[in-house]
Amino acid sequence: MNISLEKSTPVNARLVVSISEADYKPQVDKNLKDYRKRANIKGFRPGMVPMQMVQKMFGKSILIDEINSVLGKAVPNYIKENNLSLVGDPMPLNEFENPIDWDTQTEFSFSYDLGLAGEFTVDFEKIPTISTYEIEATEKEVEETIENLKQNSGEQIHPDSVEDGDMLFGVFTQGEWTEKSAIPFKAIKDEAKATFIGATIGATLTFDLQATFVDEKSIELATGNKTGLTGEVTFTIEDITRNGVAELNQAFFDKVLGEGKVSSEEEFRKEILEIIKSNYKREAEYLLRIDSEKALLENIAIELPEDFLRKWLIQVNEGKFTPEQIDADFENVKKDIRLNLIKNEVATQNEIKVEYPEVLERTKEMIRGQFGMYAPADNSMDEMIERIANGYLTDKNKQDNFMKMFNEVYAAKVSDVIVSKVKTESKNITVDEFKQVVGA
Repeated sequence: MNISLEKSTPVNARLVVSISEADYKPQVDKNLKDYRKRANIKGFRPGMVPMQMVQKMFGKSILIDEINSVLGKAVPNYIKENNLSLVGDPMPLNEFENPIDWDTQTEFSFSYDLGLAGEFTVDFEKIPTISTYEIEATEKEVEETIENLKQNSGEQIHPDSVEDGDMLFGVFTQGEWTEKSAIPFKAIKDEAKATFIGATIGATLTFDLQATFVDEKSIELATGNKTGLTGEVTFTIEDITRNGVAELNQAFFDKVLGEGKVSSEEEFRKEILEIIKSNYKREAEYLLRIDSEKALLENIAIELPEDFLRKWLIQVNEGKFTPEQIDADFENVKKDIRLNLIKNEVATQNEIKVEYPEVLERTKEMIRGQFGMYAPADNSMDEMIERIANGYLTDKNKQDNFMKMFNEVYAAKVSDVIVSKVKTESKNITVDEFKQVVGA
């Protein structure tokens, strides 16, 4: 076998694999003999079918299978041994470009177009300094958080009259059509809310659907997906539901933080402040990861085989996207490819490896999260979670489970290295300033 690489540009190449009879014939002959032993052909005892007949019946398919097997090993091995930085997959030339006569040929040549990434280096010293943020949460954020918690933790009440934010239950009527339904206040246009505010249970309101609801979807949901409904309807209020506001007491503290965690409002506020700080610290860390990747992309140039990429994307998607659709998203595709190349180089430079125990621990964390068990559990619970995690990773019917978790661990380790190597400058900012930074 002979394999050669012919580069037309630094990022475009053609791989030519020449296969001689010695590369495939021994295995083809062995497979023919195996077929002969197993062949069940009328008129012949098992194992006694003439080899010439076996050759005629199965020879071509066995040859093709073996050639494909030889190529399936030779091409990736050559790429790996020669450290070729591929973009996309090798694209075999169409058969009409390289026709084969399987009945007479004994020597074969196969060609693949390759897309290669241009040479680049990852030098963190050349990456500009990135801002990190120490976010100063204040009493304002504590107060806002507590008010939200009080709103979400209160018991539902059923007042006699309507206020902004209520949920109204009742019956729609238009002609012979009636529908028992509900109207959430968020579905009502601001200018139409006066029709409802102050209305009492038993009141019948008349209003125009299109002038009242914020959009057609809201009309469909409120009217039970009644199609073609327009104009005025009446709505008789049967019930009003409002989320009550929880009181700032021990029961509220226990509901939010856990029983006995705090015993006074002062302690409660301190805990809420710590939670807010912790949440914003995680957001700042996440932003640092995003900004670090962005800085690498902006400061590391990598040439890509764009024409090859377009052809490969059309081929690999099996006609699901037109060339115009590929072009519309092409810049994002190139960005993703470049970032993956950079991350792979970082992983290579830092010899990043992932071991099974790391994948198992990541899976156990996922399962704890699904069960809502973030706190340390007892031994029996730990054993159950480990058993579930091992089963998830080794499920033969879902073999991609392991690779999914493996890739998550790998990506996290690469991201940790990147963050540890970029130069950073810490800035103290308020919550409002941080929201401006992230565009919230």
